[in-house]
Amino acid sequence: MEDPRCCGTGTCIINEDGQCWCGQRWDGERMCFPQADPSPMPPSAASSELQPGEEPDR
Repeated sequence: MEDPRCCGTGTCIINEDGQCWCGQRWDGERMCFPQADPSPMPPSAASSELQPGEEPDR
């Protein structure tokens, strides 16, 4: 039995939550990729990341 939510490739494997192995999700009408989080990383979080070769503050 073919799942009507399949995107047409014939390779969809969709779990109970409507998520496919390829990263798409059933939105109730069609398969689509989830929206990216539009909020940027807070400046304090970005500045706390170590750069290659840096030592953590002690």
